[in-house]
Amino acid sequence: MLDRTFTPFPILTTERLTLRQLVITDEQEIFTLRSDSEINKYLDRSISNTIDDAKKFINKVNESISNNESLYWVITLNNKNTLAGTICLFSFSDEGDKCEIGYELLTNFQGQGIMNEAIEKVIDYAFSIGKVRKLEALIHRDNQSSINLLKKLSFIVSNEHNNTEPDLICYHLINPTGDIKYRNYI
Repeated sequence: MLDRTFTPFPILTTERLTLRQLVITDEQEIFTLRSDSEINKYLDRSISNTIDDAKKFINKVNESISNNESLYWVITLNNKNTLAGTICLFSFSDEGDKCEIGYELLTNFQGQGIMNEAIEKVIDYAFSIGKVRKLEALIHRDNQSSINLLKKLSFIVSNEHNNTEPDLICYHLINPTGDIKYRNYI
């Protein structure tokens, strides 16, 4: 059974990064992230048009965390508290002990290995603390950067087909034992 108690919120750290909870003062960066056409090119979501849209999104995310429905981290560099991107776990399923992972990074932080580092840490958390057996990621077939990143992290293409969204490919990563941390078997 998945551990879906997200209080207190799990702050994760790596050598370069801190993954923390989203706060209302992140509104400008969230607005930038959710209104940038390049970042949103492969995402099926409404573009943020105002700061108020960003505030509403922040409130919605934090309500979902309070209800133990999802986890949504802000990715920051350790020497700054400024949002560089986000990463989340959502669509938890107790039946298959699985959930979905999603992520995005502001353009000026891309190509620095930040997302690779953040995903590794979230995988460690999901597999060891959250008791997740399977992580899934739905990626647009043309999003080659994301596909390459998932392959580098040992995700494989799922045999499950999504007939409602033919442009999306499902990748997954399975925790072979619930006891071994991800880094120990990659």
